[in-house]
Amino acid sequence: MKERHLGRSGLPVSRLGLGTMTWGQDTDPSEAAAQLVAFVEAGGTLVDTADVYGDGDSERILGHLMRELVDRDGLVVATKAAIRPNGRYDASRRHLLRALDASLDRLDLDHVDLWQLHVYDPATPLEETLSALDEAVASGRARYVGVSNYAGWQVAKAAAWQRAWPGRAPIVSAQLEYSLLRRDIEREAVPAALDAGAGLLPWSPLGRGVLTGKYRTGIPAGSRAAADRYADFVRPYLDEECGRIVESVVTAAEGLGVSPLSVALSWVRDRPGVAAPIVGARTAAQLEAILGSEDLTLPQEIRAALDDVSDMSSAHG
Repeated sequence: MKERHLGRSGLPVSRLGLGTMTWGQDTDPSEAAAQLVAFVEAGGTLVDTADVYGDGDSERILGHLMRELVDRDGLVVATKAAIRPNGRYDASRRHLLRALDASLDRLDLDHVDLWQLHVYDPATPLEETLSALDEAVASGRARYVGVSNYAGWQVAKAAAWQRAWPGRAPIVSAQLEYSLLRRDIEREAVPAALDAGAGLLPWSPLGRGVLTGKYRTGIPAGSRAAADRYADFVRPYLDEECGRIVESVVTAAEGLGVSPLSVALSWVRDRPGVAAPIVGARTAAQLEAILGSEDLTLPQEIRAALDDVSDMSSAHG
């Protein structure tokens, strides 16, 4: 798997990242182990988790697998904080630094490579939140820092604050939802990240699974849309507009002799500023299909056609 630098930092990451949101919930430890091995064998390095995934179980499983199964030094370990277990946002310095220490304990590490603010907390002054990032880097508990789910103005404000004084930890990444079905971030958040030198880490690059084409004729049993926990998450992308984009992806895939998944993932992977889409899978078999997209580069005419059909004036957002 090829590597890219994360934004304007010196940190190289694989151009696909492994997401672990399902670990400890829909993905048991044995499946997680199979996923991680397959990912590493394919040349993957960036593994992304968060303190709230599976109430901490995602980090615990990753920590165990790094002790027992793979070389931690070969991984770029990324985690997040700013959401309490009850769902309340909390980016206070007190909560963030406690959360980081708890993450390190679950991961059984003395530092993470990338520590990210999971959400923007409007109840906490941004300068207080960012001071926790500075402390994390200065103390050696994090090597790099980034943001997640920030609006464009929030990315710009955080990045400008960090650049305003020597010694502050720069924002090197912005993890945002980005796919052919979700291009609204191109209006403000993407330009803000590019200006700040932050690499984009798109989450849900397959449009919450819809861009695989699995929902073209209905909702399959066992799919996310069929599960009470995820139905509301998937439903916004099952409308007619999104269906039109999915059909274009399927047509492109048939013409190229590849899967719709590969087309959709290749499109977002090679967008300006993207360092690594974060891909998640419930099973190792699903991940193997995702890893198979690595060698596909879309022809310019197909990329242009997909750009046109998913234009922001029609796509969600």
